[in-house]
Amino acid sequence: MARGANSLIASVDLSGIESLFDDIGDAAEEAARPAAQAAAQVFYDAAKANVAKIKKVSGNLDKALYQAFSPENSGQGFAQYHISWNATTAPHGHLLEHGHWQRYQVVMTRKGWVTLARPENAGKRKPRRRASQAEKDAFYMPRPGGPVYIPGKAFMRGALRAEPAAVLASADVLWQALEKVK
Repeated sequence: MARGANSLIASVDLSGIESLFDDIGDAAEEAARPAAQAAAQVFYDAAKANVAKIKKVSGNLDKALYQAFSPENSGQGFAQYHISWNATTAPHGHLLEHGHWQRYQVVMTRKGWVTLARPENAGKRKPRRRASQAEKDAFYMPRPGGPVYIPGKAFMRGALRAEPAAVLASADVLWQALEKVK
């Protein structure tokens, strides 16, 4: 710092700061995918824990849960992961997540749940998925006592309660990456 007649003159050399900001930006961009994966892992673990609380029939839902990196929704400095279940392995997942009405009698077989047909319809082709309710009522055995609502278990939506932990896990990975910048 120098002193003039009526003023102070201060000069600062910031030539190294630009390089530091570049390094920090590069480290943050490189940490985006690991940070996103850390958050995804927290949500995945929460969903697995929620499924474990549901009474198991076949265990297919637990096996069907997955987390996957989404390259088409990611780019430089940002990353996205999807956490869900494979609907081919566990086609009943949406019924457990959101609940459903059970109108007809069902039985559990080695291949999974089967809706019982009326005796006069044995061997006949079952109604299309989008058949009218009247066609389905004429084909399947109604439940004694009428339809009953089976409430949902919200195993995926319930995993959203882990958001604070997911944010912390993501931030931890980001800070670790930034601490390496000197």
